[in-house]
Amino acid sequence: MPHCQNCESFVTDAYARVFTPDTEAQPRVCPNCEDKIRDGADVRQARSTRRT
Repeated sequence: MPHCQNCESFVTDAYARVFTPDTEAQPRVCPNCEDKIRDGADVRQARSTRRT
């Protein structure tokens, strides 16, 4: 089962397949990460808080 590298949350296989590069097995960030977001091929600190 894939888990987020940042927060260790469970992610679905479909999420990992879409948002993870072919060379990685686990996504670097997920929708549960409040402090980081994907920015193209990189991961960066969130500039504002996310609404839940």
